[in-house]
Amino acid sequence: MDYVIEMLNITKEFPGIKANDDITLQLRKSEIHALLGENGAGKSTLMSVLFGLYQPDGGVIKMGGKEVQIRNPNDATALNIGMVHQHFKLVEIFTVLENIILGMEPTKLGFLSTKEARAKVCALSEKYGLMIDPDARIEDITVGMQQRVEILKMLYRDNDILIFDEPTAVLTPQEIRELMAIMKSFTAEGKSILFITHKLQEIMEVADRCTVLRKGKLVGTVDVKDTTKEELSRMMVGRPVSFTVEKKDVSPGDVVLEVEGLTVPSKQHRNNAVKNVSFKVRAGEIVCLAGIDGNGQTEFSQALTGLEKPSAGKIRLRGCDITNATVRNRSKIGMSHIPEDRHKHGLVLDFTLAENLVLQRYWQPEFENLGFIRKDAVRAYADKLIGQYDIRSGQGGATVVRAMSGGNQQKAIVAREIDKDPELLVAIQPTRGLDVGAIEYIHKQLVHQRDTGKAVLLVSLELDEVMNMADRILVMYEGEIVGQFDPKKTTVEELGLYMAGARRMPAGEGAQE
Repeated sequence: MDYVIEMLNITKEFPGIKANDDITLQLRKSEIHALLGENGAGKSTLMSVLFGLYQPDGGVIKMGGKEVQIRNPNDATALNIGMVHQHFKLVEIFTVLENIILGMEPTKLGFLSTKEARAKVCALSEKYGLMIDPDARIEDITVGMQQRVEILKMLYRDNDILIFDEPTAVLTPQEIRELMAIMKSFTAEGKSILFITHKLQEIMEVADRCTVLRKGKLVGTVDVKDTTKEELSRMMVGRPVSFTVEKKDVSPGDVVLEVEGLTVPSKQHRNNAVKNVSFKVRAGEIVCLAGIDGNGQTEFSQALTGLEKPSAGKIRLRGCDITNATVRNRSKIGMSHIPEDRHKHGLVLDFTLAENLVLQRYWQPEFENLGFIRKDAVRAYADKLIGQYDIRSGQGGATVVRAMSGGNQQKAIVAREIDKDPELLVAIQPTRGLDVGAIEYIHKQLVHQRDTGKAVLLVSLELDEVMNMADRILVMYEGEIVGQFDPKKTTVEELGLYMAGARRMPAGEGAQE
């Protein structure tokens, strides 16, 4: 069997952790080869070795049977290897076209000449149905569009081996279907794809083979047509995983959160991003705000949690008006917030794990004495949460958060926010980019909050998560609440119609109770 790429006996160590321990991965021509594993299993590290971002401590890489040295991403590009990273590598103030040609700028007589490059980018965009605006700035386009830019960067460089690292973590259901079709069209043309994902359904739909890693070691490689979701999850986690959320019937108590006529201006255009939104969340219930990305959920969440100022409306927490309260005061009054973007709003990446775990409480007497932080108390508290929430890191509380896997970064935020014992937990995309074991764990934590009488507002793009977790579903479309549903009495298809704006509830029917 001829392989286009072979990674043989690859080993890579970081301080305190063996990220890759003697892993062999072989990619065939024109196949989609999935790489599956828990957060921190070593998937991204292995692909970073292949792309030249890391040098292996042991093992060899072969291409067409011959050993190759990949010292940096330029070497990888020269070998026609391209990579779409989980956290996109784009310059936000540059246009789409400028990002695509970056590093391979076409010049004439020493001056930038984009005419031919633009024609090539537009032709590729049309051929693969990627439909981007080459003159749009990255900071003004949706996450799904940014990913298309990353894909076009690879195609523009004529890459034949394409690495996708968690490509669907930030996409809507419709965008995921489009991406799957694009990936299949790539392999039909002879390109080969390595596809890192946590989502078993996606592997079953598009992958030919699947290699499973667990805690840095190779568990095995299987033909997808000969396996099941259950078997893959058992290989990945080492135990059976439940795909359904078990929860008791809901019995809501008093109103904890009341949003009344909230309006939030848009940064992108003149219209308001959120328009006159009103609803209530009661103690002991999970209310889920569903919708396609870019319909005002982000702006709403930021106004609710104090990151943005609304232009009209009121927010009350346990009857107390917090519309203009600071983030810290909202936290003190009883709001916890799992943010949408863990890097931008959830963590200080160059702080240690212990420092991040006390970000919301370091000024409290147990952690502070005469203006100085009590490091022993912070360490002990971090050790408690690390054990309780199974946060994996090479050096415990002393680990710099930037060096941790995305899933363990997310667990750290969940631990910090839930341990504050909040009245209201606002969870925005809390399982984005997580593996099935971590998703199951975080869902249990949210249900536990609800069962102990807390109010939970969950904002999610994942329809399966919405249907599984919610006691009540509110659909947001173009900044308005257009429908309210009982998950037991609706279907994914019906929600989809409201999310796409094809249907809406009659005017005057509010989402009050």
